[in-house]
Amino acid sequence: MFADLPAPIAACMRELEAADAIDRSDGTPRLARLRQVPPETGRLLAVLAAAAPEGALVEVGTSAGYSTLWLALAARERGRRVTTYEVLADKMARAAETFARAGVGDVVDLVAGDAREHLGASPAIGFCFLDAEKEVYLDVGRLVADKLVPGGVLVADNLLSHAAELAEFRSTIEGDARLDAVVVPIGKGVLVARRRMADPGGGEREGLGPGETRSCN
Repeated sequence: MFADLPAPIAACMRELEAADAIDRSDGTPRLARLRQVPPETGRLLAVLAAAAPEGALVEVGTSAGYSTLWLALAARERGRRVTTYEVLADKMARAAETFARAGVGDVVDLVAGDAREHLGASPAIGFCFLDAEKEVYLDVGRLVADKLVPGGVLVADNLLSHAAELAEFRSTIEGDARLDAVVVPIGKGVLVARRRMADPGGGEREGLGPGETRSCN
């Protein structure tokens, strides 16, 4: 993915990185800023999405499409598509322009509207990246957790930069017995939660047959 990054995608990434840096320093109003992930988080997203099991590949919070470009690399790698949700019309327009210029329309579906109104009817999810307004995190997290396939992954940004605002979301995800979760100190703090291969009390755990136990020897 990274060694042969297509030139149109690389060019769009560089432009968005520069625009995001300006947004953060020139007093641009909060909702108008791109507020996108840094490149190192983008790479992490691509690797996790490429390794995710079969199932829908979803993004909640498109902005101008920077993180979607990283997910598009994984989608191409796996022969899949990314469905990304955005509520702001100006961000929708900018993202559509990004995807056209980057040439990723073949693997990206841009959807206008609140993801909470769509996820209930979504197919089972293999991977979801959540980077939206913080007040939707808890609702989206619960919806996605219910939809994750065994081994499916939920990734959420800003867990360290907005620790107080996302405390309930974090405790809910970390306390969900169906999930194994960790916060990775990359970028603004990324929560990675993976759905266990068998829910508690629901059958065999990953790699074990009925009645088998692991030995420490």
